[in-house]
Amino acid sequence: MQVARHVVCALSGGVDSAVAALLLRRRGYQVTGVFMKNWDSLDEHGVCTADRDCEDAYRVCQILDIPFHQVSYVKEYWNDVFSDFLSEYEKGRTPNPDIVCNKHIKFSCFFHYAVDNLGADAVATGHYARTSLEDEEVFQQKHIKRPEGLFRNRFEVRNAVKLLQAADSFKDQTFFLSQVSQDALRRTLFPLGGLTKDFVKKIAAENRLHHVLQKKESMGICFVGKRNFENFILQAPRTDHPALYRDLLRTSRVHWIAEEPPAALVRDKMMECHFRFRHQMALVPCVLTLNQDGTVWVTAVKAVRALAPGQFAVFYKGDECLGSGKILRLGPSAYILQKGKSKSRVSTEGPSDGPGSGPGLGPTL
Repeated sequence: MQVARHVVCALSGGVDSAVAALLLRRRGYQVTGVFMKNWDSLDEHGVCTADRDCEDAYRVCQILDIPFHQVSYVKEYWNDVFSDFLSEYEKGRTPNPDIVCNKHIKFSCFFHYAVDNLGADAVATGHYARTSLEDEEVFQQKHIKRPEGLFRNRFEVRNAVKLLQAADSFKDQTFFLSQVSQDALRRTLFPLGGLTKDFVKKIAAENRLHHVLQKKESMGICFVGKRNFENFILQAPRTDHPALYRDLLRTSRVHWIAEEPPAALVRDKMMECHFRFRHQMALVPCVLTLNQDGTVWVTAVKAVRALAPGQFAVFYKGDECLGSGKILRLGPSAYILQKGKSKSRVSTEGPSDGPGSGPGLGPTL
C-alpha cells in the first residue's frame, strides 16, 4: 500500500486557505496546516489580529483533524519585505509588498520549512491560480540546485512548469505570484485554481467552517495588503489629464517563470504579449523589447493611466503568466508629447531613450 502524499498547506485563518486544506484532505493526502505570523498589529479594540487569525487557522485544523504548526517570520518580513517597502517609498516609488512577500516569505521561507523541516512532498496555498502540472507530476519533482544566470533555462533538459490564470478570472491571483521561483512552483498545489469564489464559500458552509466565512475579506497575508494600500493610492483626483498617460516604460531585469527569457523574445528581440501593473485591471496589449542586461522596454499599444515607478509590470501570453519586472523608468507622458508636437515636428521620431537605444541608456528619473 502506497504511503499517502504529505502536503503542507499554508493557512491564513481565512476561507480560501481553509477550503484548500479541506479539498486536499478529501483527495486522500496527509495534510499539515501551517500558520505564518509575519506582522504584529492591533485592531481598533487593541486585539492582535495575527493572534486571532492564528486561532482561526488552528480551529480549521481541529475541524479537519490535521496537525497544526505556527511559524514566525516577523524578522524575515521586516528585512525582506517591509524594509524594501520603506526604501521604495523614500525613492518616490509605488511598491507592491504582496508580490515581494510571496517571493520571499510564502514561497521561500515557508516552502523550505515545509520541505526541509516537515518533510512535505508538496506545499499548497489558497491562491486562485493554476499550474501546468497535474498533482502526481508535482509529487514527482525533486529539489535540484539550478544554475543562475540570464539564460539558465537554456541549459536544462526539462519541461518547466507554467503559471496559469485561475478559472475565476475576477479572483485570479497570478499577479501576486509573478515573482515566485520555478523550484517552488514545481512543488506547489493550488486546490482552488478551478473554482469560483462563490463555490468555495459554499464548500466552507457545508463543512462546518462557518467561523472563517464570517470574517472580513482578506487582501492577502501581508500587512500593507490588508490595508488596501493600492486603492488608497488610486484615490488621487480622478482625472483624464494627458499628463497621467504613458505608453512606454522600462523594467528591472525580468523574472521569467517558465522560460528565461522566452524563446520568441530571444530570437526576435521583440515579442507581443499583454501586461498589467495592478491586480484585476484589464490586460493591456504591448510589445516587449529585450535589452542585453535582461531588462525590457514595454511599449503599450495605447497609453495607460497612472503608471508609476516601483510597481510591477506583470506579463501574460494567453492564460499563462510569464513573469514580471519592477518598473524603473517611464517614457514621456501624452501631455509632453502633445506639447512637443505643437511646438515642432522635429520630435516625431520619439524619445531618444526608447527601445533599441541599448542597455544603460535613457533618462535618469
